[in-house]
Amino acid sequence: MDSQPTPPSNRYVLGSDAQELDRLDRQAAFIAPATQLLLQAAGLSAGMRVLDLGTGLGHVARLAGGLVGPTGSVVGVDRAAQALAVARQRVEASQETHLSFVEGDVVNWRGGEPFDAIVARLLLFHLADPAVAVRHHLQNLRPGGLFVAVDFDIGALRAEPPVSLVDEGTGWVTQAFSAAGASPMIGARLGPILTQGGLDGVKTFGVQAYLPPHDPAGPAMLAGVVRSLAGEITRRGIATAEQVDIATLERRIADELNRHDAVLLPPTVVGAWGRRPNSV
Repeated sequence: MDSQPTPPSNRYVLGSDAQELDRLDRQAAFIAPATQLLLQAAGLSAGMRVLDLGTGLGHVARLAGGLVGPTGSVVGVDRAAQALAVARQRVEASQETHLSFVEGDVVNWRGGEPFDAIVARLLLFHLADPAVAVRHHLQNLRPGGLFVAVDFDIGALRAEPPVSLVDEGTGWVTQAFSAAGASPMIGARLGPILTQGGLDGVKTFGVQAYLPPHDPAGPAMLAGVVRSLAGEITRRGIATAEQVDIATLERRIADELNRHDAVLLPPTVVGAWGRRPNSV
């Protein structure tokens, strides 16, 4: 067994194959309303020039693009060429000409002209030192510019009343992320992280969904993350393949939620934002 945490390395443990990209599409659709609410609360508005860090398939870039409108612009940065190719195809098909994408490492990427706002969703979760990454990107913000982080707090993931299989699956996910060097509870720490990164006037709040017993979204979400982490879970001895039984996991979770008439609380979607000081 290897249950010891991997030293932080900015490794994206979930992969980028076709099945994972499909899961990301479904996840993005599920958290889109919460993300838009948080971006609006933070102050994204028409005409802004925005940088989207870790853009992936471009989900947040498109949400931001809708808020800044055609008088604004959004540049998405990611190192996953396969995901960026999909993002470019989608914005070309929808003629969102104020969106563009650049391949690069978000930890040290530098732009030319400073941006009015930077957004980063589900990125700091995977970084070895998120405060350092935030501080690096102050140079990509104009003085007074806005930095918005949106991330999960997996600590909120549970069923009410409790369901043992949900607790078990949540434990597998939390342990696998932590062992791989990610931060599954980072949503709870976003405010202090942005302050440590040098931002002023930091504010934060979370959006919590409640899924009724018969909603298929909950079992699909939890089983999908377990599936993406299955190699990590078994390799580190967190659970055996037989215990996970990934082929039946989604159905078993759904059955247990229905049997207990239990509401599933997915991870809280947390937003935090602050502004670059006039002097850095």
